[in-house]
Amino acid sequence: MSSITEKRIPAEVDVRGPRFGAWVSTAVLVAALLASAESLVAAAVILAVQAAVFAVGATLGPRRHPYGRIFATFVAPRLGPVTEREPIPPLRFAQLVGLVFAAVGVVGFAGGFASLGLAATGMALVAAFLNAAFGICLGCQLYPLFARLTPSH
Repeated sequence: MSSITEKRIPAEVDVRGPRFGAWVSTAVLVAALLASAESLVAAAVILAVQAAVFAVGATLGPRRHPYGRIFATFVAPRLGPVTEREPIPPLRFAQLVGLVFAAVGVVGFAGGFASLGLAATGMALVAAFLNAAFGICLGCQLYPLFARLTPSH
């Protein structure tokens, strides 16, 4: 056994996968906002589905994320080789942040507090769109602060 201790490098994923997921999330969040004009219950249901997707991403990571699986199965095989990767822990944290906003939005819509539902869904939408369109992952940007403040990281 070598006496050189290798630094453990966190697993990474193709950046195009999370960005694809962010585009799908953007569409679902827009659908929730549009539905809220007709029915807060419908908006709550749509947003609850997205919250469940965020929960899977936060707990199981991008490789098991429903949109990540769609990307890996149907989109990635049609693309060129991976040229850029990103670490998984910040992506999982970003999904947790999305889950919090979506959960607050569901509570708002389901409880008849349209303004709360709209604000929380709008914030999640801004974050998803920034990641999808510009590659700016707000949750990933917050992750280093979270990691410093959490003893287990």
